[in-house]
Amino acid sequence: MRRKLVFEVDNSKLFKAQLLEYTRGVQFCAIYDSCDHYLNSSSPVHYHSYDYLAGIGSIGVGEGTYATVSNYLGSPADWQFGYFSYDLKNEFENLYSVNHDGLHFPSSLFFQPRYVVYNKESKWIIEYQEKYDTEDSVVGLVDAISLLQADVKLPKSVLFEPRITKEKYIQSVNSVLDHIHKGDIYELNYCQEFFASDVSIDAYIAFERLKNISPTPFACFLKLNDKYVISASPERYLKKEGNKLISQPIKGTAPRGGSWVEDEAYSSSLQQCEKERSENIMIADLVRNDLSRVAARGSVHVEELCGIYKFPQVFQMITTVTAELEEGRPVLDAIVNSFPMGSMTGAPKVRAMKLIEKYEETKRGVYSGAVGYFAPNGDFDFNVIIRSLLYNSAAKYLSFMVGSAITEKSIPEKEYEECLVKASAIFKLFKQEDRKLS
Repeated sequence: MRRKLVFEVDNSKLFKAQLLEYTRGVQFCAIYDSCDHYLNSSSPVHYHSYDYLAGIGSIGVGEGTYATVSNYLGSPADWQFGYFSYDLKNEFENLYSVNHDGLHFPSSLFFQPRYVVYNKESKWIIEYQEKYDTEDSVVGLVDAISLLQADVKLPKSVLFEPRITKEKYIQSVNSVLDHIHKGDIYELNYCQEFFASDVSIDAYIAFERLKNISPTPFACFLKLNDKYVISASPERYLKKEGNKLISQPIKGTAPRGGSWVEDEAYSSSLQQCEKERSENIMIADLVRNDLSRVAARGSVHVEELCGIYKFPQVFQMITTVTAELEEGRPVLDAIVNSFPMGSMTGAPKVRAMKLIEKYEETKRGVYSGAVGYFAPNGDFDFNVIIRSLLYNSAAKYLSFMVGSAITEKSIPEKEYEECLVKASAIFKLFKQEDRKLS
């Protein structure tokens, strides 16, 4: 049984950094940070339950296939933190992946944390289990964390290599356009990898710095033994709150301007862009269809269509789709019937995923999967792993992927430029913001 302890924090930003520093001493941790977007009434983080949520340490771990992980998640009814990788598609559909994989993350992994720490409605709370801790020991833990030094240092430079050349990228996008013109698909999310081999980074410094450069509502940090997820994701995949399901797919990107006037021009251009709106609406329809498989009849609604939201590096077009989970449906059915998320595949989904495997050269793994949590009451919330670094410290392999939606109106050169805009925060993090990749 878990007990709760409310504690005082004088400086929330400092305490978050101190808690991150504390996790250097544990094998498993997960930190989900809204980066104060909940304070912004125009932020897509509405429906947030926690301003900040962390699972620290582990008293149980389940990893591997969906069957293995779903059995693990079934018992006991407690907090679980972790991820579903994109390649679970191979278990849900007749699909496979043989592309390059330098990271070697498990297909899925969840852990039951020893401590759960969160900030909700301006209150800091830590949950612990009486089997492992007493109130006095937890008070001592909080005090010890509050004394830690948490200086934010600059990460060292890293030189990323593109997995494919710009010419190869354009060739592949043209091949995808051929499939679209033939009617095989309507839209496909095509992605490319940037990587660094034989490299050592401080993942903790990288996360803290990335949040400073690009604070996003679904930022997260996972430490899973020697593997790390360092994410500045702006996108929610799926949330369950009671019986309500909420999905907020992103399709449509424009750069930020250097002034208020330029910002207004870019924002207005994105809002009126027929290509970007058609991408978004197509994926919104796919999400509606996915949720209708598990929703109560007539409960699927589009609450907002093609909303424009401002982030530090880009403007994004976001749609909000909600539904009521059909009575008696298992919680995991909502994920099984909507994963991978349509914003990272295309439409029709299965055909798009087959072509993704054909034309991409990197196994996506955790990228375009989902990181999140299950609460003891069965609620959950998951982001989409985009704008994210994946790091295997044992293999000394660092990777990130970026992509864009290819539709009949796509211009390959413009799609490549969009990828670089999306990668700008990570390039800036490692001092490559001015590098031209080819």
